[in-house]
Amino acid sequence: MGFIVGFLINAPVGPIGILCIRRSFTEGRTVGFISGLGVATVDAIYGLVAGFGLSFISNFLTHQQVWIRLFGGFLLLGIGIKILRTRSAKGVAPPKVSGLLRAYVSTFFVTLTNPITFLSIAAIFAGLGNTKMYGTPAPIIALVLGIFIGSTLWWFLVSYSIHFFRPKKSDLELRWVNGISGALITGFALVILLSLFIC
Repeated sequence: MGFIVGFLINAPVGPIGILCIRRSFTEGRTVGFISGLGVATVDAIYGLVAGFGLSFISNFLTHQQVWIRLFGGFLLLGIGIKILRTRSAKGVAPPKVSGLLRAYVSTFFVTLTNPITFLSIAAIFAGLGNTKMYGTPAPIIALVLGIFIGSTLWWFLVSYSIHFFRPKKSDLELRWVNGISGALITGFALVILLSLFIC
């Protein structure tokens, strides 16, 4: 069950999905996959919070949504603007450890500041129950592990599938990818920030 949840919860393409796809396309499958791994890690963390009924953390995430979304919106905006200013080059250089770490950390924090991710996982666990219902943590741990594996597999398939199309693209087309993905991510960030003032 957890495997299916982890796989499907990442299927809708939002700003984080666009970011991971863009990195897979322009920077290579390894960078794209490591970016997705940051998303999978947050999925697992939120699964643990929801599954074990850690109310002090869930209450904080719920009551501090405005500040969390504000931080996440500006973080996403910075990433979008940076992509828009990026000039792609032909070929993909082997990723360095520091580059992989930045890829992981950036998607980790962007996903962490997305309340929808937590609310979606919390809703799933509300239907399945938590440790109070099962009386033992084993089923919850198994479910969370399944979510992590399913999410990881999704990003593995996405990043490695895109890799097969990447060599066929010209430098001009890569610039278009940067431009479109940067514009979409920036647009998502502006919507998030504007919604804080409208709602």
